[in-house]
Amino acid sequence: MTFHQLFIPNEILYGKDSFAEIGKQAKALGKKVLIISDPIMEKIGNVSICEKHLQNHDVPYAKYTGIDSEPTDIHVEDALSVCREEKCDVIVAVGGGSCIDTAKAVAVMMTNEGHIRDYSGGKKKFNEKPLPLIAVPTTAGTGSEVTKVTVIIDTKNDVKMMISQPQLLPAIAIVDPALTISCPPNVTAATGVDALCHAIEAFISRRAQPVTDTLALKAIELIVGNLRNAYANGEDVEVREGMALGSMLAGMAFSNASVTLVHGMSRPIGAMFHVPHGISNAMLLPAVLEFSKEEAIDRLSTVARHVLPETKELSEHEAVEELINEIKQLCNDLHIPNLKTWGIDKEKFDLVVSKMATDALASGSPGNNPKVPAHEEIIDLYYNCYEYDFSTNRKVAK
Repeated sequence: MTFHQLFIPNEILYGKDSFAEIGKQAKALGKKVLIISDPIMEKIGNVSICEKHLQNHDVPYAKYTGIDSEPTDIHVEDALSVCREEKCDVIVAVGGGSCIDTAKAVAVMMTNEGHIRDYSGGKKKFNEKPLPLIAVPTTAGTGSEVTKVTVIIDTKNDVKMMISQPQLLPAIAIVDPALTISCPPNVTAATGVDALCHAIEAFISRRAQPVTDTLALKAIELIVGNLRNAYANGEDVEVREGMALGSMLAGMAFSNASVTLVHGMSRPIGAMFHVPHGISNAMLLPAVLEFSKEEAIDRLSTVARHVLPETKELSEHEAVEELINEIKQLCNDLHIPNLKTWGIDKEKFDLVVSKMATDALASGSPGNNPKVPAHEEIIDLYYNCYEYDFSTNRKVAK
């Protein structure tokens, strides 16, 4: 008999004003909190709001707010030092995926030996229970608050390490859509397409299962239906709620079904050229779907007919073409650049593209793709994406 497992946090608090519960939740988990965040969250006041909620419940705390980029092993080591020195036994992450991923690594490395690098690629398992982590996302995109995954840059080897183990799951996720209102349009776009990638990849993954299919389809519906409006009018609370819910559902879906080729190719772009994760995913998504479509025609046509009612009378192949056109148009509307427009130097790109393809395959994610690529095919895809044209010729009027 075939069976499936589903890993999600012990508890999820979702909805406007749920952030106010952070003090009560932290007090129940331990004696002293380490807040992990970044300078932007400090500047706009989210860290101070967290502090006030902790103070209201007499919870002592320390802070590490040094995350100034995609999360690296250096951030992890620095935050670990603060956690040990301050004798913290609960972690609270406030911010985007970089903050939450760093906090996950700190939570497990406080109780397990070695360097976070030792656990990359499944080489080593976390044997000890981590410190309890409360994850509070301030973007609607990574879904990290509900996943058993962390992505950390190994600065020694210029590689983005994706580590997936149940011990990385936060104990509690607090998803307050109000915290995403301050998110600027460019970050809204990047994180929103990241969430869309999570959902689509989870649905077409070779490891998809019935529960993740349900989560992924609803996530795609919410993201496609709300992302343009969230980008254009970030003050719209209803739209932000739709994106926050879509991102969370997408996170649950991909954490259990895995991502595929987009994420496998995206991580090396981030490691080599420091392109934000959501942007690098968006740069790749349409081209990768075009590469994969023949082996995923049934799944992608299901997505098309779920979110584009006008495709219901079309053939499967026509419906999938319309879905890819819709995603290209979405990227256009969000002003997503290709690799060249972003400013990636062609000579440097030529020098590292083979290593990027090797690193993409080594991540394991391409092996979940409906069409598993060879090394040379990934190189060809990278070159396709370097000057990719997001313009479309829609066959069906919306």
